[in-house]
Amino acid sequence: MSVVVEELTKVYGSQKAVDGISFKADKGEVLGFLGPNGAGKSTTMKILTCFIPQTSGKASVCGYDVEADSLEVRKRIGYLPEHNPLYKELYVREYLEFIARLHRLAKPRQRIDEMIEMTGLEREQRKHIGELSKGYRQRVGLAQAMLHNPDVLILDEPTSGLDPNQLVEIRQLIKNLGREKTVIFSTHIMQEVQALCDRVIIINRGRIVADDPIDQLSNRVRGEVVITVEFAGPVAAKSLQGIPQVRKVEEAGHNRWRLYTDSGHDIRKDVFGFAVSNKLVLLEMHREEFSVEGIFQQLTKN
Repeated sequence: MSVVVEELTKVYGSQKAVDGISFKADKGEVLGFLGPNGAGKSTTMKILTCFIPQTSGKASVCGYDVEADSLEVRKRIGYLPEHNPLYKELYVREYLEFIARLHRLAKPRQRIDEMIEMTGLEREQRKHIGELSKGYRQRVGLAQAMLHNPDVLILDEPTSGLDPNQLVEIRQLIKNLGREKTVIFSTHIMQEVQALCDRVIIINRGRIVADDPIDQLSNRVRGEVVITVEFAGPVAAKSLQGIPQVRKVEEAGHNRWRLYTDSGHDIRKDVFGFAVSNKLVLLEMHREEFSVEGIFQQLTKN
């Protein structure tokens, strides 16, 4: 495994930012690391990249312990932190040359050219970093993270500040990198998770509440079915509550309702019968599928 985390804990005073989490990530995997603000995502990433020590537990990257072999770990990790730290007074190419010297690259110019092309910085490479938009600064951060061709990429909110066109390009770049490297990234954009991830870890209050392949994540909240209905005219919530197996009724707009029932009950026939018996025109009825966003909200609402 490229990344192995075992019972990792980080305590600040009386607060557990990370509470005994364990997971593994392998080469060729794009792992989405999700959680609400303050859940422990960035803390975990900082431990993995040797920026801060853990309180207890273990973590290793490519077989090297993050405490005992931190220099070896850093050689094998590319890291883009949430707040992208850049030397704004340097030119883009000058900054990448500086990073290349830190990594002692054998052919720095060739590699810098590759990264500039890969991240779409050709027209910006001779500008001061301070003159760039936030989106282009993110591209510079991605270029420096990938410059030394690391085995593992850890990206904290990598698409922050990108416009829609840039989003498509960088998402494709991350997907391509995930075929040959281990990519762990955090994001609040749920469409990215669905578009990019092979697997998702959701962390809440320092603990992992889900660790599943993206296509199996919905099993975490199986047990509730939601039917959305829309009528041509007004309907009382109390009368909808009388439909067999309806557990909860929630208004969803003008003459629109969400009907909640337990898994195993298909109430659509009963809803149709309700409409017929009450001489109501049913404009719409569909069963909602849980999105990653819906699952995220279900698992982190407490």
